Amino acid sequence: MSGRILLADDEKGLVSMMAAYFELCGYQVLTACSGAEALEKAARLPDLILLDINMPDVDGFTVCRRIREHVSCPILFLTARIETGDKIEGFRAGADDYIVKPFDLEELGARVAAHLRREHRTKKQNVMRFFGELSIDYSGHLLQIGETPIPLSRTEFAIVELLSVNAGQIFDRERIYETVWGLEGDGSSDTVMEHVRKIRSKLSVHTDHAYIETVWGIGYKWNG
Repeated sequence: MSGRILLADDEKGLVSMMAAYFELCGYQVLTACSGAEALEKAARLPDLILLDINMPDVDGFTVCRRIREHVSCPILFLTARIETGDKIEGFRAGADDYIVKPFDLEELGARVAAHLRREHRTKKQNVMRFFGELSIDYSGHLLQIGETPIPLSRTEFAIVELLSVNAGQIFDRERIYETVWGLEGDGSSDTVMEHVRKIRSKLSVHTDHAYIETVWGIGYKWNG
C-alpha cells in the first residue's frame, strides 16, 4: 500500500526504525523529532500521522489541536500513557487512535494500513452514503429516510455531513462549531447543541434510531 506518512517522535532511534520499516513497505515517509518540526511537516499533507504525545517542546496534544482543522487525515498517537484521561484528551484534540508503546512493528503496520484503507473508502463514498434506512446525498445536500426527504437547513446538513463522513469519530462542540461556522463565527459552541436538537427532532419523526449519539463529557459522534 502506498501513501505518505508523517512520523513524529523525539526518540530519534525509534523514528529511524519506523521510517526504515514503512519505507520497506512502500510508503513515502516524512519524519519529525519535535513538535515544532511536526507542525512544519504537517503542511505537506500526509495521508496519516503517527504522533508522540510526550515531546519536549510542543506536546502531541497541542500539535494535534493546531493541525486538526487543516489536516483531515488519520492521526494516531504513540504513547506509553494509557490513562483514561489521556485518551479522552487525545480524542478531544482530534486523534483517531492510540498506539501504546512498546509496540510490535508488524502490528503497527497493520493498524496504519487499516486506517488508510478506511480513509480511502470514506473518500470514495463521500458523494453518497447509506446508513440502514437513511441515505445521504452529499453533493445534492439531501438526506432521506426511506423515500422521505428530511428538510435540513444548510447548517444542519453541514453538521450531519461532518459527523457522518467521519462516522464513529467523536467531535466536541467546540470543534464542530469551528468547522461548520468557522473561526470567525459570532456565536458559541452552545449553538451546536440547539442545532443537534433540531436535527434529532426532524429525524425522530421518521425513525427510532439515534443517528447522532451523545458521548457524555466529550461531544457527539455518528451512530450509523
